[in-house]
Amino acid sequence: MRTQINSLLPFKNTGKSNKVNNSKIINWVLFIILSFIWGSSFVLMKEGLLHLTAFQVASIRIISSGIVLLPVAIRHFRKIPVNKLHYVFFSGVLGSLLPAYLFCIAEQSIDSSLAGVLNALTPIFVIIMGAVFFQSSTSKTKIIGIGIAFSGSVLLFFSQRNFAENSNAFSVLLVVIATLLYGINVNMVNRYLTSIPSLHIAAVALGLNAIPALIILSITGYFKLALSSKEIIVSTGYSSILGIGGTAIATIMFYMLLKRAGYVFASMVTYAIPIVAIIWGLFYGEEIGWKQFACMGIILVGVWWANRKR
Repeated sequence: MRTQINSLLPFKNTGKSNKVNNSKIINWVLFIILSFIWGSSFVLMKEGLLHLTAFQVASIRIISSGIVLLPVAIRHFRKIPVNKLHYVFFSGVLGSLLPAYLFCIAEQSIDSSLAGVLNALTPIFVIIMGAVFFQSSTSKTKIIGIGIAFSGSVLLFFSQRNFAENSNAFSVLLVVIATLLYGINVNMVNRYLTSIPSLHIAAVALGLNAIPALIILSITGYFKLALSSKEIIVSTGYSSILGIGGTAIATIMFYMLLKRAGYVFASMVTYAIPIVAIIWGLFYGEEIGWKQFACMGIILVGVWWANRKR
């Protein structure tokens, strides 16, 4: 009897192992897709800013994401516990609304690649905010991995030819503040909203935050512009794509990854963003050499290291 039981154990272990491996594959797929979407968002911001102001681009981004998810928000609004509703709202403020304005204002005077590299501060602020305000602990393995990936991001930025021309202290500060808000939001969601489905959080949060965004858009005088002109239509289109893809869809996927893989691994998506920005640079005629590829390798090693088993 014992022999029969023992003969079955390998099959049980194999099943568990397959589930673990499948789960990791899904996590990495989400990671890659998010990296591409958010890495492309900086280019979309630049295109939107060609004929619209920073406040208009950011407002359209939030409004379009809220409109897309409005049916879901209306359907599931009542399913969110009353004592969790304020956390959902502030998750939208910290994770989408305020960073959208901060990044757009910053990109008026700094290059999108610099914004992408500075965005890599997010995992560091996730750890700092978690330790200071949420009593969270992080393993040495993850800290080392974050350090490696961040070093790769910094080297990737300095490997660009014109990095010295992109320095603007105030704009850099705005991006740093945005990453700080991201760090607070990730910890807040991880602590208080794990029991709520990702789609519900994103839909309700963006639906609620579309209201102040619409007010700001109206104040900027957007509706008094020549909305039928080609330039305004194109910039509005880029801003809307930014909202639908870079905010609505990406936010849902990020919350899914956050719940599946943990807040540290989810926040490390920001380290792959500069890689996507460099790839986009190919389409704009920028040159990529061995230094850039080496830095990309360092970033990926850091992400792998932080996610590996101790």
